[in-house]
Amino acid sequence: MDVSGKVAIVTGAGAGIGAALARGLAGAGAKVVLADLAVAVVEVGAELGERAVSVVGDVTDVAVIRELVARAESEFGPVDLYFANAGIFGARGLDGSDEQWAAAMEVNVMAHVRAAQVLIPGWEQRGSGYFVVTASAAGLLTQIGSAPYAVTKHAAVGFAEWLNITYGDKGIRVSCVCPMGVDTDLLRAGNEDFTEAAANEEAIRAVVAAGEVLTPEQVAADILSGVADERFLILPHAQVLEMYRHKSADYDRWLAGMRRYQATLQR
Repeated sequence: MDVSGKVAIVTGAGAGIGAALARGLAGAGAKVVLADLAVAVVEVGAELGERAVSVVGDVTDVAVIRELVARAESEFGPVDLYFANAGIFGARGLDGSDEQWAAAMEVNVMAHVRAAQVLIPGWEQRGSGYFVVTASAAGLLTQIGSAPYAVTKHAAVGFAEWLNITYGDKGIRVSCVCPMGVDTDLLRAGNEDFTEAAANEEAIRAVVAAGEVLTPEQVAADILSGVADERFLILPHAQVLEMYRHKSADYDRWLAGMRRYQATLQR
């Protein structure tokens, strides 16, 4: 996949990985529709000039997703790539309310599902399209300190797998991005709905201690490289693959090791 001349939508594009992706796509010659709840997305879009337009809106809402597609088509042409990048951390877990669990499910999973429902029928008719899910290493491994994040990121990986299997022979490409620590607001401060400070600190320590914290620009470059190669699993942190292999080779041993690692974080 050569993104030059292609039309892309990037969600969560007001900052972090999404903003870096939008810049990388525009720099590679793509035309980009940026979406975010934060009005900062307008500034990012303005920075990119005539190759970009911005929409402020909630991408869990199918009406907003349809608006993004309509803006892309009216400004640039049919959508070629969709980067489902928006995400939230969620509450600690058993102490989280139904509303907090539902919010994590909406943003981290259902936003992807609804975007696919809007885009894939048309892509199937065209015989081309590319759907990129930003999940997390937590979707392959787990997330100490936040059950909703671990559970919903597992679900995001599962949905991306299903899309790939179901539509991969129909000209539709699917990639799933699973980084560990990335220097974003989500890592530095936690999401405002992550209400327990101690749990937040534990979750952040778990990520930071596990490996290098990458910049959004590094991750965006890895994503675009993975898209160019049409790789399903894009791992900005190469060690995640080895961790995943250990997990699958001996699940009980891996679980015991994770419990030991969690204990070190709580000291």
